[in-house]
Amino acid sequence: MAPWGRYWNTSAAWDKCQRESCGDRFCLVTGDAAQPRCSLVVTGTPSASTGWSLALPGVPAPLILCRAAMGSGRILGAGAVLVALVVLGARPAGGEETKGFFQFLGTCECHYLNGTERVRYLDTYIYNRQQYAHFDSDVGHYVADTELGKPDADYWNSQPEILEYQRGSVDRFCRHNYEVSDTYILHRRVEPKVRVSPMQSSSLPQTDRLACYVTGFYPAEIQVKWFKNGQEETKHVVSTDVIQNGDWTYQVLVMLESTPQHGDTYECHVQHASLKSPIIHEWVLPADAARGKMLTGVGGLVLGLIFLALGLFLYVRRKVSGRGAGGGVGLGGPRSPPALPLTWSRCVAGRIAPPAAGNVPH
Repeated sequence: MAPWGRYWNTSAAWDKCQRESCGDRFCLVTGDAAQPRCSLVVTGTPSASTGWSLALPGVPAPLILCRAAMGSGRILGAGAVLVALVVLGARPAGGEETKGFFQFLGTCECHYLNGTERVRYLDTYIYNRQQYAHFDSDVGHYVADTELGKPDADYWNSQPEILEYQRGSVDRFCRHNYEVSDTYILHRRVEPKVRVSPMQSSSLPQTDRLACYVTGFYPAEIQVKWFKNGQEETKHVVSTDVIQNGDWTYQVLVMLESTPQHGDTYECHVQHASLKSPIIHEWVLPADAARGKMLTGVGGLVLGLIFLALGLFLYVRRKVSGRGAGGGVGLGGPRSPPALPLTWSRCVAGRIAPPAAGNVPH
């Protein structure tokens, strides 16, 4: 009778666990398929408070998985291995569907001080986001963090082979991984690329910020400074966080809020572990930009003078025209003669036509 639930095989050498091997339990196995060995067993049915109960008759699951990672010769991170087992919708023996998601998480961490001079190995066990037990090489045995972890910690501490294996992980797991990864992780260096560009706010016509783009460097630790005319600027400097590029390199953007003037010199200084000396990227206001600003100012001045002269001309002309139309009234000047009662519509060939009959004035 095949066991119920899901199977998770982490390598080709692992096979399904038969019910005869682990009793009435759901399990994963390691080792030769001809001699299956239970490494993780999920027993019983989920309860409302704790979900699935975990029983580990052999060795703890994170320990098995850390051992498998070591045996494969692959480095799963810089001194740390993260292993997660998620039980999704597994069905108990009665055929009833379970509700919810139950997660078991184990982590294997290596903490180094001064290379491998002092190494600490930490193995933690987490169920539904709560750490319930851990092994610390500085302590030398398992410690229960919650009541849920007390039975497991007591059981593991009663097994000399488990404690011996965990205590040996400092050399076998941590120091081994350190030596393997030392050349291409710990000593890896990639020099940054630096570029400086002017920026401006949408509401301003001129540059009011300078941006120093630093990209493609590794490791992440870096120092970027701004200098103006030889003096370091600290008050008006804004920086983004160091951002991962996804290819084992990083980038950062550092901006200086300043309005460059003709003659000012700006420098972006970058210090990084990959550099023998800092990168200094200098930026000055381009000559054509300064000339353009000067020409713009001169053009504006000339245009203003033209409009001023035109306005004065129109004003004087209006004043003069107003005086001529007034005929000197009130100034004692000669008056224009009264208009004659002529009928210009009778004008023929430039002469005044005689009035028509009946229209002779009396």
